[in-house]
This record gives sequence, C-alpha cells and structure tokens, in this order.
Amino acid sequence: MPTSLPWHQIDTVLLDMDGTLIDLHFDSHLWQTLVPMRYAEHHLLPLAEAKAQIDAHYQAVAGTLDWYCVDYWSRTLDLDIRGMKQEILEKIQWRPHSIPFLTALRAAGKQLVLFTNAHPASLAVKEARLGLGEHLDLMVSTHELGWSKESQHCWQALAARLAFDPARTLFVDDSERILRAAADYGIGYQLAIQNPDSQQPEQCITAFPAIRDYAELLPLAG
Repeated sequence: MPTSLPWHQIDTVLLDMDGTLIDLHFDSHLWQTLVPMRYAEHHLLPLAEAKAQIDAHYQAVAGTLDWYCVDYWSRTLDLDIRGMKQEILEKIQWRPHSIPFLTALRAAGKQLVLFTNAHPASLAVKEARLGLGEHLDLMVSTHELGWSKESQHCWQALAARLAFDPARTLFVDDSERILRAAADYGIGYQLAIQNPDSQQPEQCITAFPAIRDYAELLPLAG
C-alpha cells in the first residue's frame, strides 16, 4: 500500500544524498572500517586504539561542517581520504527505487533539489559514479553555504539561494536531528529513511513519518 503524502500541497522536494538517495554503506565502510584500518597501519597502533582515537575526533566535531569535510579529515588523520574513496567506488549504489521515485516527482512537476552536508569532493565522486544531476534540478552542498543542515543559518542561506516556499516543501533525510532542524525552520513536510545503510539494522524513527523503500510512495497519490 503506497504511503500517502499531500502531493498537491508540495511544490519542492529537498533530498539528502547519503543514506537517502544513495546507500549509506559506502560511507559506513569508509569511515568505520577502512579509515580506522589505515589509521592503525599509518600510526602503528592496535586497531582498537585507532578506532578509539578516531571516535574521539569524530565526536569533537559532530554536527559541524568539519565532520563532513574530506580535507579536514585528511589533515587531521594524515590519510589520503580522497584516494581511499577511489578504492571502493563499487559500493556507491542507489537506494532501491530512487530513480523511479525521482522520475515520478519530475513528471509531477516538482522542483527537485539535492541538499547534502557532503563535501563537494564527495558529491563529485558520487555524481561521477551515478550521474545524480541527470535526475535533479539542482545540487547544493552545505559547504557552499557555510553551515551544516543542523544549523538554522544553513536553512536561511538556502532560502537566499533557492526560490522555494518552505510550507510547500518536502524534505527527505535519514537523520532525525536534521529533520528536526528542517521542521524548526518551517519546512512543511518531513520524511525519514528507516534503513539508510543496506548492511546495517534499521533505525528506530519516532518523530517523523518514515519509509524503507521509495516503492512505498509510488505511484504518487494525494
């Protein structure tokens, strides 16, 4: 049974990238497996100690642009993060039914905008792999705006750049924290992704409507 949204009241759809349109497994494997392994090798540490040090670095900048910045982590960890991404390109995959969903939205005349915290270098890798831009009207990295989506400043900066009515906008993301920031700004509709990483257990989403597969939204109705 398709999930119902009031599509006649939605003009713009803002879509997160990692975990929302694209399987989060690529990023999970990079940051939770490959980076700790290479960090341990580079700094001659046991893997458990390497993971502990990296987790401390992660927690120190969680929710900020640095957390999402390839160059920041390359400097901080003294690793070639860009090169490591190239080693695992095969893990960059669409989530199920992402393309049919985007196709249906475009056919319905919606403005489609990728709105991601990913660094432009990360966005470029995924665009090259999947051709994201072919299915969207615009792609915006928050690094161009100066704040992450967790910040109200970011939403204000997006509004200065993009013509859209927040009350007639749907925002799709896999983070409850970021969905809350969107709601606080005044975005009219939020939708969460329960299973951003195909290789990990589902999230427990309580504050927002949530789906597992875009097939739940097709055909568009309402």
